Amino acid sequence: SYELSKLEGKVGTPERPLSDLGLVSYRSYWTRVLMGLLRDYKGSLSIKDLSSMTAIRVEDIVQTLQTLNLVKYYKGQHILNVTPKMVEEHLKNFKLSRDVNIDSSRITWRPHNNNSNSKKKS
Repeated sequence: SYELSKLEGKVGTPERPLSDLGLVSYRSYWTRVLMGLLRDYKGSLSIKDLSSMTAIRVEDIVQTLQTLNLVKYYKGQHILNVTPKMVEEHLKNFKLSRDVNIDSSRITWRPHNNNSNSKKKS
């Protein structure tokens, strides 16, 4: 579903409320995606950047990073507090070293075009 959200250029989130098991499953996915991105990305990133790159909602990113102690709240903003060593430790501790790769080029779905101008009104 996140790959489809990326194709649409939208941020996605699971339907709420999440069950306890649903939260565990999604948090595991979010952790895997975020740690893989933070491991591989060179340069600085904001939480909004992470959201744009992953299609994961900002609130879900913040909550996930808070559970990993990788974000601080400073002067009204959430600030990433991450080093490469911290990322590697989380990948190791959560046994997340194996990436799950999705080849989005194999997705044949296309977003629905809601262009109201394409239909003439009578």
